Amino acid sequence: MVKVLFVCLGNICRSPAGEATFNEIVKERGLQEYLQADSAGIMGWHVGKKPDPRTIKNAEKHGITITHLGKKLAKADLDDFDHIVVMDEKNFEDVHKFYYDTKGVPPPADKLFLIRDFDPTVRGVHEVIDPYYEGEEVFEEVFQILWRSNEALINFLVEKHHIVLPEEE
Repeated sequence: MVKVLFVCLGNICRSPAGEATFNEIVKERGLQEYLQADSAGIMGWHVGKKPDPRTIKNAEKHGITITHLGKKLAKADLDDFDHIVVMDEKNFEDVHKFYYDTKGVPPPADKLFLIRDFDPTVRGVHEVIDPYYEGEEVFEEVFQILWRSNEALINFLVEKHHIVLPEEE
C-alpha cells in the first residue's frame, strides 16, 4: 500500500480536499488496495474538527463526502507515509524543515512534492491558493486544481511503484 499525506497550513481547506479528490479518483480507478491518502496541517489549530463547511459543500457538489477530522503533522507521519504532498512553497519549507529537524537529513527527493508539480496545465512553480479568506468560487477553483493534479499524481505513483492496474491483470 502506497500512502500519501496531503499537507496545508490548517488542514481544513486544501489538504482535506486533496485527500478527498485523491481517494475518489483511486476508488474510480479500482486502486484502493494500492493507494491511500490522508491529510494533516502544519499547525494544530483545527485538530479533531471537520473541514471548512465550504470545502465540504464544494466536495458534495461533486458527489464526494469528506469525513476527515483535522490533525497536525506528526513525527510518525514522516515514516508512515511514502509521499508528502503540499499545497504551497511555505508548506514545502515547513515540512522540509520539520523532516530535517526530526530526522537530521533532508527528505529524499521522491518523498516531498508540491501538488501542482503534477498539474498538467502549468509550468514552473505554482501554488494552490488558500481559499479560507475567499469566496465559494475559489473553493471550486481549488477543487479543480486538485482533481487534475491528483489524476496526474496517481498516474505517476502507479508507474513509480509498478502498480498493475486492475484491467491489466
